[in-house]
Amino acid sequence: MLDLKLIRARCFRVIALAGVLLSAEAAFAQSPKLITLDQAIDLAIAHNHSLKASQTLILQSQAQEITANLRPNPSLSADSQFNPFFHPGDFTLDNLNENQQFDIGIGYLFERGGKRQHRLQAARDATAVTRAQVADAERSLIFQVASQFVAVLLAESTLQFANEDLKSFQQTADIGEAQFKAGFIGEGDYLKIKLQLLQFQTDVSSARLDKMQALVSLRGLLGNNAVPADFDVMGDLAYQPVKGGVEDFQLRAMQERPDFKAAQLGITAAQSQISLAKANGKVDVSATYDFSHVAGSTTGSIFAGFDLPIFNRNQGEIARTKYALTQAQEQEQAASDTVISDVANAYAAVKSNDEVVQLYTSGYLKQAQDSRDISEYAYKRGAASLLDFLDAERSYRSAQLAYRQALANYMTAVEQLKQAVGTRNLP
Repeated sequence: MLDLKLIRARCFRVIALAGVLLSAEAAFAQSPKLITLDQAIDLAIAHNHSLKASQTLILQSQAQEITANLRPNPSLSADSQFNPFFHPGDFTLDNLNENQQFDIGIGYLFERGGKRQHRLQAARDATAVTRAQVADAERSLIFQVASQFVAVLLAESTLQFANEDLKSFQQTADIGEAQFKAGFIGEGDYLKIKLQLLQFQTDVSSARLDKMQALVSLRGLLGNNAVPADFDVMGDLAYQPVKGGVEDFQLRAMQERPDFKAAQLGITAAQSQISLAKANGKVDVSATYDFSHVAGSTTGSIFAGFDLPIFNRNQGEIARTKYALTQAQEQEQAASDTVISDVANAYAAVKSNDEVVQLYTSGYLKQAQDSRDISEYAYKRGAASLLDFLDAERSYRSAQLAYRQALANYMTAVEQLKQAVGTRNLP
């Protein structure tokens, strides 16, 4: 009886502990998940459905390698001749042995010119091109994720600023209300303060909506199953200088860009197609061995046959593949030009946005803040008009928002440069 009570007590403790663990796990699952940019990129690569669909192209191409490496199937034939179907009485062992003919043959197509080897090599080269193209799709996805991540950071920074600005101006509105009740300011000035407060409140609502929409768009790139609906991001709008010249980036891009690699591999694949077309122009030989039983005698026969290459020597396909090689070479040159121009444009965008950020940090931000603080101080002590204070407030707000947008533009330009170079490790 004691043992039964002890077992029950232990069971209750186990059930209670399991309930606590499940509750903790549920609370953890319900808490927002904070992710960094690197984590967002990893999640997108692992869960983005468009990229995963593209990755199946590699598997499909590898399956085609198996097909290309297959040998022809042997053929089996059999026949029975001179059967006495209309004289059933003649179906005797002696008649079958002496008068009827039975043949069993096995044949095989001998491919000449190394067709199977050339097919396999062409399929492998096609797989290499597909793999580079999928890598290029991954490069584009990474840029989309990084750009959207920056958009979320901008929305978060704008929302924080809007809340801080609203809180600061709320104090001014409270002072204005007290001054209006005391008769120090008129109703017109008080209404202007209230209208400006409404603008700040509207800014907060708009910034909150922008952040929510930016997070939804980012989640769509990562995959809705990759992160919970209430996830958020970790990071800030920050300026990080980019070192290096445009020529250095262009040289590295020629080594890193997967689309350029795909164009280079396309030349190799085109050359493999030419070799395959020439091999297909070689005549194959069909050979058959027959085992025959005729009139009580058993014999073996060997047959061989092949087409006479008088008219069809696969000339058209050979010519087509040569033109395809020229096409691939031109596409490689076009891809090279694209890489050079992409890097040049992205580098120019980085430098331009860098100059804009430097303009704000060199003094404009501090001047706007000092002007606002001086106007606010003077207004609260009756040394400045309400219009002067509101104008300084609007200038400060515009400068802060423009600076945040400039930072976001710069970070996006850096991400574009990374995409143009084909690597996330810039000097």
